[in-house]
Amino acid sequence: MQSPLRMTVGDNLRRKPPHIAIVPSSGMGHLTPFLRLAAMLASRGCTITLITANPTVSAAESTHISAFFSAHPRINRLEFEIIPYSPPIPPPTTLSSSNSKQLIAPFESETIHALNNGRVLSCLPPVHPIGPLDPYELEKGPRLPWLDDQSVGSVVYISFGSKTAMSKDQIRELANGLEISRCAFLWVLKTRKVDTDDNEELQEVLEESFLERTKNRGIVVKEWVKQEEILAHPAIGGFVSHCGWNSVTEAARHGVPVLAWPQVGDQRANAEVVERAGLGVWVREWGWGVERLVRGEEIGEKVRVMMSDRELRSRAREVGEEARTAWGVNGSSEKALMGVIDGLKT
Repeated sequence: MQSPLRMTVGDNLRRKPPHIAIVPSSGMGHLTPFLRLAAMLASRGCTITLITANPTVSAAESTHISAFFSAHPRINRLEFEIIPYSPPIPPPTTLSSSNSKQLIAPFESETIHALNNGRVLSCLPPVHPIGPLDPYELEKGPRLPWLDDQSVGSVVYISFGSKTAMSKDQIRELANGLEISRCAFLWVLKTRKVDTDDNEELQEVLEESFLERTKNRGIVVKEWVKQEEILAHPAIGGFVSHCGWNSVTEAARHGVPVLAWPQVGDQRANAEVVERAGLGVWVREWGWGVERLVRGEEIGEKVRVMMSDRELRSRAREVGEEARTAWGVNGSSEKALMGVIDGLKT
């Protein structure tokens, strides 16, 4: 008769690795974490099938998917053909900010506890916190040697993600605010929505005089950048962000203070998480999306305060240390992920 230990080892050896299907939503903001998750699971012995929509939303999305499968040939690809659809034109409606729903996030440990103990719905499957996700070393952004010449913690990074585009008036006010702040800056500027190709020249959006006046203290790019690499750079001391979830987790991973300026969707809830976690501040009076035009004087003052706030920087560093601990050896995220994989084995 075999000992219980030998039977357990033998059973583990005979169990097949789980086969996991992953279905990302459209858009780069959704695609990126799904690709990271697919690569992470595949590296731990899982069989992965990635189901991708065809056609994609944008050229950037298509390029990333193709490059990902070239770099990970063992991951299976299944294309889901999208049937053309022309939605009916809705009647005109008037929305006011007073009627908009404010999302309040209670958004990490309390939320997960509520989901898992049946307070939300008794039939929900368990929720496993496994972030922040490792980047899959694949897509290269442009080299930014300018950053290497800047002092530690001196540069404010500005980006509003791949789907959010401000009005030209607000872009110009933001430019004015950066100039007023007197801080060094790296600004990833987007003028079109939903991952579309952005072919406008900088001079069509920003005044030539602004670019000339700030050329020795700031840089504006309109290319796809590797944000994780930028946030990891020692010169970055603050992040003006729309608070997309990828941006929040990447800032947390590297302990970069955030000035939250949510625009659409879940970003208000994410901004609440940022503030409660001590990662940054949310300027609520700036409104929601295009509710109001925020003037450059306000922006410049808030950027200057964020970049000089030693207490905020210290709290953000603590958040970064906690995030790295969670994903380190024997950390809570690694344990949760391996528990999921082990539970899926047959």
